Order: sequence, then structure tokens, then C-alpha cells
Amino acid sequence: MMILLAGGTAACVNVTAPDKPIVINLNINVTQEVVYRLDSDAKSLIKQNPGIF
Repeated sequence: MMILLAGGTAACVNVTAPDKPIVINLNINVTQEVVYRLDSDAKSLIKQNPGIF
């Protein structure tokens, strides 16, 4: 009897590919690089003009 109950509770898992292609947005890395370059330029500007702030 226990064998029948265990067999009846087994689940079926289906794995299917998505209809639409997977899109990976890489704009985050580009934005971080641009912000880093602006930060570097700001540091050199502050070193050249310490009284600016």
C-alpha cells in the first residue's frame, strides 16, 4: 500500500525553451565605466584647483 501512495505523488517536470530570445542588457557596465572616468577627471580637477569647493 505504501508503494502505491509513493508512486502516485511523483511529479512530472517539463523544461521548455522560451519563445522569445533572452536579452542581456550590458548598459550597466558601460555606465559604470563612464562614471569612473568622470570621477577620475573630477579628482584631477580638484587637485589642480583646491579652492573650487
